[in-house]
Amino acid sequence: MPNISNRAQILPASPIRKLVPYADAAKSKGRKVYHLNIGQPDVATPPNALQAVRQSDFEVLAYAPSAGTNEYRAKLAKYYAEKVGTQLSPEDFITTTGASEALNFAMIACMNPGDELIVPEPFYANYNGFSIAGGIKVKPITASIDNGFALPPIQDFEQKITPQTKGILICNPSNPTGYLYSKEELLQLRDIVLRHNLFLFVDEVYRDFVYDDKQFHTVLNIEGIEDNVVVFDSISKRYSSCGGRIGALVSRNKEVTTSVMKLAQARLSPPTFGLIVAEAVLDAPANYVSDAILEYDRRRKLLIERLSAMDGVIAPTPGGAFYAFVQLPIDDSEKFCQWLLEEFEYNNATVMMAPGSGFYSTKGLGKQEVRIAYVLNENDLNNAMDCLEKALIMYNV
Repeated sequence: MPNISNRAQILPASPIRKLVPYADAAKSKGRKVYHLNIGQPDVATPPNALQAVRQSDFEVLAYAPSAGTNEYRAKLAKYYAEKVGTQLSPEDFITTTGASEALNFAMIACMNPGDELIVPEPFYANYNGFSIAGGIKVKPITASIDNGFALPPIQDFEQKITPQTKGILICNPSNPTGYLYSKEELLQLRDIVLRHNLFLFVDEVYRDFVYDDKQFHTVLNIEGIEDNVVVFDSISKRYSSCGGRIGALVSRNKEVTTSVMKLAQARLSPPTFGLIVAEAVLDAPANYVSDAILEYDRRRKLLIERLSAMDGVIAPTPGGAFYAFVQLPIDDSEKFCQWLLEEFEYNNATVMMAPGSGFYSTKGLGKQEVRIAYVLNENDLNNAMDCLEKALIMYNV
């Protein structure tokens, strides 16, 4: 039998999805599983978007344009001007199949095999997977739970830079930690990418989810690095449209967008039905996103209050997104999360979380940490916390 590739052998399994068979087995026993492992919003998708799909009228489900329709890219430019305060042209957007494809396209277009990418950890697990698939070396800089996973000292970045370093990648607000980068931190990154002629890749998928009267600052508005910046965006979280699979790569660097366009053409097109949804959600009622933010804020406060009351739990308050990255009084989060699904139940229910080690590149880190996505309603979230509280007591007996 032929051997699979070395890349395939070393690709990490998703910490978010790899325990799904254990969850399915728990459900087959009749147990309720509270899914806190995945960022799948339960807020209803804008009805006008679903109606747009139902009312679509064509005889052939044809390919969409490789970069997305001109109408959608023009609406994106208008959205960025009105909602983000950023002036862009429709040509600065390449529509992708989710933000994940935008990330993959950027890595292929901007980096060679053997190049180095500096990423603060813990980070979204797919950053590691796409880097390995592209032959790119991730050089992690570890953020600390002690300060809520703030940007590590800039001298730590300087120490990691070599002639092979090509870029820095951050998620703002962060998946998995919920940390919101300040403008001062972004300016520090601006200075270092200018000093070393690097790309600054920024995942801004969660930009609308900001709490406590804090302010989000897009890297697209940081002057002086217009040609260094590549941003990833998506309708998935903002408009609760994960299954639409529509994202975008955003950059004023024409060499980048021209190169990415070749990749977009090679994969043919983003999904046609997804584009119908994406164009419609931009016309969602004005209060849709603001109401969703209020809902997630209530869940955030509930979650942190419950976690903070548990013995031995360290739970920094996230400033954005809808994730908390939490330290538990356990020996191994992989083992604990599997045990929750295989052996534990409370009131015939259990909870599913993402083990923290999968969000690190540095071996051995995250063994006591988990990512919790507060995407369930407050009643379910309370029940899930009841399960977790009982589980921690039983696990440590």
